[in-house]
Amino acid sequence: MAEIIARRQFAPLYIWLDIAFLLVLLALLIWQKKYATVLVGFVMGIVYMLVDYGIFHLLLHSRSISEGHSLFWVLLWMSLSYGFTNFAWIWLWLSKDKHLLEWSVLILGWWFCCPFITRTFAAEATPIVIQRTTGAYHGYMALILFTGYLGLIIYNLSRKEKKKQISIPWLLLIGILVQLGWEAGLLLGGIRSAGFETVGEKLLTLTVNSLLETNLGMPYIFCIYIAYTRRFTEQFHRRDKKLSFLERIEENNTELRR
Repeated sequence: MAEIIARRQFAPLYIWLDIAFLLVLLALLIWQKKYATVLVGFVMGIVYMLVDYGIFHLLLHSRSISEGHSLFWVLLWMSLSYGFTNFAWIWLWLSKDKHLLEWSVLILGWWFCCPFITRTFAAEATPIVIQRTTGAYHGYMALILFTGYLGLIIYNLSRKEKKKQISIPWLLLIGILVQLGWEAGLLLGGIRSAGFETVGEKLLTLTVNSLLETNLGMPYIFCIYIAYTRRFTEQFHRRDKKLSFLERIEENNTELRR
């Protein structure tokens, strides 16, 4: 398989517009008392930064940026932006939030619209070009992905009662859709596709990243979600009745969007 390059090209205005959106999203989540969702988003934004800058850049040297721009600060924005947005959205999916459609339209709509707004109002700006190669670590990601879902499969095979099993299709849907929405927005907006010569190169990055990169964390984030919500509510209150891990999975399977 050819080396998969994850490349982005955008004007500096794109960063400032996205920061403004993140503040709006944060305000809306707090307004709706989605406190655990906000905390998960912030924590995962920091995790993204540790992985992207600490591992991908410092350890594997797979990151590069066009001359004149700070790799640290651009990666800090990217990590907090997509780490926060992705995992806040995932948490809303897992909690079957009653306004999931609205949150989804908001996030997907922004990922689609921001590149076009930037292109109109910063057409002459010198773009920032940042990229990473993936050959050094995609194998590790694939191992994490396979191990996580293997654990879920073994768990389900050991449970005869359907109500106590974990919905693997549901987790796959979330994991793939979140990354696909992000990748498609970047591709259609000309940010991800910049520098790629063929349609095949563009679709290869979109397809592999969508199947692998966010999806690899779904089994683990689901376990974290179950472990947290068996004791606490979205507003950090203790539940009236603490459930066991298995009882919370069963309860989650019966929950409707609330």
